[in-house]
Amino acid sequence: MATRLRVHSPAVLYFDAVRRAGSIREAARRLHVASSAVNRQILKLEDEIGVPLFERLPGGLKLTAAGEVFARHAIVVLQDAERARSELDALKGLRTGHVEVATVEGVTSDLLPTVIGRLRQDYPNITIGIATLGSQAIPETVTSGAADLGLAFALPRTAELRQLYLARFRLGAVVAPDHPLARRAEVSLATCMAYPLVLAKQDLSVHHLMRPAMDRAGAENRGVVRSGSVELSKELARRGIGIAFQTRIGLEADLDQASLVHLPLNDAGPVYSDLGIYTRAGRALPVAVDAFARLLGDEMARREVAEAALLPTPT
Repeated sequence: MATRLRVHSPAVLYFDAVRRAGSIREAARRLHVASSAVNRQILKLEDEIGVPLFERLPGGLKLTAAGEVFARHAIVVLQDAERARSELDALKGLRTGHVEVATVEGVTSDLLPTVIGRLRQDYPNITIGIATLGSQAIPETVTSGAADLGLAFALPRTAELRQLYLARFRLGAVVAPDHPLARRAEVSLATCMAYPLVLAKQDLSVHHLMRPAMDRAGAENRGVVRSGSVELSKELARRGIGIAFQTRIGLEADLDQASLVHLPLNDAGPVYSDLGIYTRAGRALPVAVDAFARLLGDEMARREVAEAALLPTPT
């Protein structure tokens, strides 16, 4: 990873490290400095501000209300410094940088590997960090500065997040090729209820997308398995244990190999899931982050168009 551009007080860097680590000792280890140096900077910062920034608890350090306010400032300062560093590198033709991405599991089997492969071809000196989370955890990860970009389905719009790109994909039932429903062009949830269901837990966006249809069909208590894993749900469908539900994103290899069938849901109309790329509102993106976001947005748009050509016309 490229060296961080330090055009700000070391106290800001040390504060942010302590905030992330939850302890001075661990922050010092990550920064490769002495614990006393970190503690000294934190005390100096608290003296200058005039209020404590951390509560000293037996289990570690916790931000005070003032610390929460200062944390928002520190995130902006450090992210802007990273943007400036990457822009300076770009001017020198180095094309370096690092991108941290918080993503849902479903895009990690094909979409992200495809985009990362293209990034490596165009920008071989840019490094990537990937954290796989549930959709509900991604907004906080992005707004806290732990990730540059969030990639998730059906995120609610908030003032703290800026949507960079969006693509719509149709939600469908996922079944094995020998399932009785496999030859249908599309299905309703009521039709699926005649068979065992694999339903998503609340930390997955598909749970919330399907909730209206589930309420209408009375399917809430019909799941034989409730899973928080997209990969597990796919495998259960592949083995004929139950019908799972998701978009075609994440099923690419299975559909190519005909090991699974995706049946678009039509329940009082088609059900769509929006896949979006998000960053912290008000942030100017570093060159590396912007390059990755553009490649990802382009690939999402390409797949959206390709899917529309395959699906039956909504009725």
